[in-house]
Amino acid sequence: MNRSTLARLAAALACLGIAGFAHAQTKWDLPSAYAPANFHTENLEFFAKEVDAATGGKLKINVHSNASLFKATEIKRAVQGGQAQLGEILLVNYENENPLFGMDGIPFLATSYANAKSLQDVQLPALDKYLAGQGMKILYTVPWQPQGIYSKKPVNALADMKGMKWRAYSPATSKMAELMNLQPVTIQAAELSQALATGVVETYISSSATGIDSKTYESLKYFYENQAWIPKNAVLINMKAFNALDKATQDAVTKAAANAQARGWKISEEKEAAFKQVLRDKGMNVQPPSATFAADMSKIGAIMLSDWEKKSAPQGAELIAQYRKLVPAAK
Repeated sequence: MNRSTLARLAAALACLGIAGFAHAQTKWDLPSAYAPANFHTENLEFFAKEVDAATGGKLKINVHSNASLFKATEIKRAVQGGQAQLGEILLVNYENENPLFGMDGIPFLATSYANAKSLQDVQLPALDKYLAGQGMKILYTVPWQPQGIYSKKPVNALADMKGMKWRAYSPATSKMAELMNLQPVTIQAAELSQALATGVVETYISSSATGIDSKTYESLKYFYENQAWIPKNAVLINMKAFNALDKATQDAVTKAAANAQARGWKISEEKEAAFKQVLRDKGMNVQPPSATFAADMSKIGAIMLSDWEKKSAPQGAELIAQYRKLVPAAK
């Protein structure tokens, strides 16, 4: 071979090498609705780095936080349609599609982390069966802290809240507004700070983490530790994308997901007290609800449980019965 031929051959081999590397590397998108500093988002980033390390860079997962790629309500559809291979959703947001999504948002059904884990043992198998029909499955879950009520004014009884503008972000929180005689305003997490600052929202129910993320303490001064429920975020995966991976990469994703779930549940519980202290340090009055307020909210929970069982019949009642066998003391 002359030098010219050797040079062309070398160039061709180099191109093949680059093409082979590009073909070997897979890139996935993982949209989320929450702020970069939120503990859920930080856990997603850790999960992505763990997958990257375990696969030697073969699978790269790009986390898109704060609803920058898709809005919260668009993420599930994006994963189902293959626009994103993974996506983090708040399960209760999809209760109108199927009541199963709302099981962990029933007020006062599971108010401790131990009970929330028992509820997940009942809820997730049923949900995965439903999601399989849409070409997806739940890769892992992480709970929020127990839900409490933020308010611009003191609340000693439910009647004190009548007519207030209430943030509704899910079917359950919309139903609560109706039962509590509040004005529902549909606001997603990424829009909450502005809604609070402009007075669009005067009260809402959420976790201590949300109060920090949205700087609620700048607009509202009361947080009542109602311990209403412990909702879960779930990372969905498109099964067509997952099945396209080789076995070793699939195993790496599955292992990293199991680690992310264990880590996320642990962090959520450990940070509960610290997050509430941050709210106090920022000037919020953080306290348990009065006996009257607690009793009023318990009645709301009983109504919502009954409604959920009716709209999810007959499966819902069966799942509640399974849960109560695991947690006999549950209401």
